[in-house]
Amino acid sequence: MRYLVTGHTGFKGSWLTLLLQQRGHKVSGLALDPEPGSLFELAGLDSMLNDDARIDIRDGEATRAAVRDIAPDIVIHMAAQPLVRASYADPRWTMETNVMGTLSVLEAIAATPSVRAAVMVTTDKVYRNVGQADGYVESDALGGHDPYSASKAMADILVSSWVDSFGGCPTGIARAGNVIGGGDVSADRLFPDLFRGFASGQSVAIRYPEAVRPWQHVLDCLNGYLLLADALLAGAVTGPWNFGPDPASFRTVAETADLAAALWGAPATWESAGGDHPHEAGLLTLDASRAREELGWHDRLDFDEAIHWTVDWAKRVEAGDSARDVTIAQIEAFEGKGTA
Repeated sequence: MRYLVTGHTGFKGSWLTLLLQQRGHKVSGLALDPEPGSLFELAGLDSMLNDDARIDIRDGEATRAAVRDIAPDIVIHMAAQPLVRASYADPRWTMETNVMGTLSVLEAIAATPSVRAAVMVTTDKVYRNVGQADGYVESDALGGHDPYSASKAMADILVSSWVDSFGGCPTGIARAGNVIGGGDVSADRLFPDLFRGFASGQSVAIRYPEAVRPWQHVLDCLNGYLLLADALLAGAVTGPWNFGPDPASFRTVAETADLAAALWGAPATWESAGGDHPHEAGLLTLDASRAREELGWHDRLDFDEAIHWTVDWAKRVEAGDSARDVTIAQIEAFEGKGTA
């Protein structure tokens, strides 16, 4: 099968590229250049792709031309401005990328007859967070307090509107968030900040240590996307789908940082950051019952395993092991854990 991954130079995109290749698929990518020190660079993924299109999805004409030339069977759209704090600093860039960029991809898919299915990735933050204790289900109202969340809610609505208005290939929306794993270098994310501090011997300042987050390993999230793609190809499903971890994986940032520090070893430490910080959502959890019941999806890694795998990846690469080899080894171990 020929897959096109938008955002393939990013954290999730790099893992997805390797996961797809390990499953025997041909992979092309469309994205901006990778961040320095990213998994994409460390693993040399540019040499493993059928096509490596470096295009800004805000450019609709260039996006359409690239997708037509690549002629994929399946498109998984993940290209985005993915950071809450960056959305406060540059809301226009965030909106243009996440909303109009998604429109560019939808138009490109519509203009490419080879595309048989599309998975459009948004986020768990598309839901209007009203503080409910139970996980949000796919039919709950969408919203967004910060510019990032609002932009992804708009993109989510855009995809549904596009499908209702124009039809086209089977298209699903995947909602997930707070994904962790080796190779993430994004600013203002817990594990990249922890690992940079641990490696340099500096205490890491954490903004909201008492906040509770639903931690999920990147491979569990991506496995959900691919199960959805298979179901779309079979013509069995449509619409939005949640891929969130079980409540047992809901832990405070402090508890998670403590475990990461213990696994890393002395002198790894962290401290609470003082001062004011931009608003970030409190606990927002997803009810993934639909994905479990209709797709047969479930997390293969529990909370402790997800943290162990993430820290082990970082320690091994910091010690000089090949990022590609470590990533592939974890993919192989993940694949050995089950079929869903």
